[in-house]
Amino acid sequence: MDATTMPDATPPLPALPPGLLTALTAVLGPKGVVTDAADLAAWTTDWRGLYQGATPCLLRPASTSEVSATVRLLAQAGVPMVPQGGNTSMVGGAAPDESGRQVILSLTRMNRIRDVDTLDMTMTAEAGVILKSAQEAAAAAGALFPLSLGAEGSATIGGVLSTNAGGNTTVRYGNARELMLGLEVVLPDGQVFSGLRRLRKDNTGYALKHLFVGAEGSLGLITAATLRLYPPARATAVALCAVASEDAALALFRRFRDRDETAIRAFEYMSGIGMGMVRRHIEGATVPVEGEHDHYCLVDLASSRADADLHGLMESVLEDAMAAEEVLDAALARSDAQAAAIWRLREEHPEAQKRAGASVKSDVSVPVSRTPELIRRASAALRKLIPGSRPVPFGHMGDGNIHMNLAQPEDMSAAEFLARGHDIMDTVNEVVRDLDGSFSAEHGIGRLKTDMMESWRGGAELEAMRRIKSAFDPQGLMNPGKVLPS
Repeated sequence: MDATTMPDATPPLPALPPGLLTALTAVLGPKGVVTDAADLAAWTTDWRGLYQGATPCLLRPASTSEVSATVRLLAQAGVPMVPQGGNTSMVGGAAPDESGRQVILSLTRMNRIRDVDTLDMTMTAEAGVILKSAQEAAAAAGALFPLSLGAEGSATIGGVLSTNAGGNTTVRYGNARELMLGLEVVLPDGQVFSGLRRLRKDNTGYALKHLFVGAEGSLGLITAATLRLYPPARATAVALCAVASEDAALALFRRFRDRDETAIRAFEYMSGIGMGMVRRHIEGATVPVEGEHDHYCLVDLASSRADADLHGLMESVLEDAMAAEEVLDAALARSDAQAAAIWRLREEHPEAQKRAGASVKSDVSVPVSRTPELIRRASAALRKLIPGSRPVPFGHMGDGNIHMNLAQPEDMSAAEFLARGHDIMDTVNEVVRDLDGSFSAEHGIGRLKTDMMESWRGGAELEAMRRIKSAFDPQGLMNPGKVLPS
């Protein structure tokens, strides 16, 4: 085949229905419609690189009225739409499919903090507000928005609510759902559900707002939310502990809980393999305990009382745990910088794994009491499944959510390893099911896990979900292929 007959390496994107692009541009303006293939590339690939989709255009409304008009036009034309926030999904929840028919609706231009009320202790923020910006706005007003996770510098309020994100402080403040008081949502036909209420008590019928949290944009587009704020921490204490075993880690959590449950802001577990990856692949990361250990815990205590003696509490509990040979060594942060350095060891786990090679991630939860068994049994099963593979369990032991990840063997290619992805997840899920857990704790379902819904949430539960989806979105245009199996 010579150059004159060589096909174009980049075929033209499929056309939208006649006149639709013109109508959308009239609503959104030229800044609100992106059609250039080069500009679209970053929006059609998910953060982990698992999915490479295609889209005829990216739409960027700047207000709720623009979202409403846009959704109405798309619905009338029968065009499926994929909502996207910071595109930090771990399960492909914000990625379009390969058909080239699905339009991406990004709400990143809707980035205003509409209101902060420190008497009601609420914040009303638009969906495109970056989580870190929401935290900073609360802090500037003398309050705390406690949702915290590794992607908080790019994840958006709409995204974390749509996935019911958890993060590091769930043990103290709950998931995103517990931090939401009211929502504004554009429904699949373009109608606006205006539910931005600041009420702590409201028993007027069905709690519709909760249907949209965790629905991953499959029932409607969250455009704004009223969020709960808290008093800021005036006393803190952070420590990194090397512990004797998985059971010792849970025993340490129980010691802190029994002494003062309200003081625990976060309790994180990390394996020796994971910490080793952070040491090797993250520049400047140092582990402030001597030697290398198989198990670590990060303990973070906080109180709104300035006179709370949390360092004394930390030292007292750790002393008892060391006497019981549960804690082998510990380092207590003596400054904010030292506390940040300890937290960095935990937060850099995903990046360290990425640099160490391919990995398959399982975001699972079990009852808190069964987390040690989960870590032990799943790690053993994974090593048996793929000899030489490296289990990297880490995460939120205090609320039962462990990221049961597996890194490729050093003598196996990434492609060969990733081809076993479903075998790996099935192996983990077999243990999780036996321990009365869930195959999706905080990352959502997205595209990655829809095929698991039938076996895990079948029968009346799945049928109820299908009926809700059909009632809200009878055309099936809102984030199709996500959450529910087709």
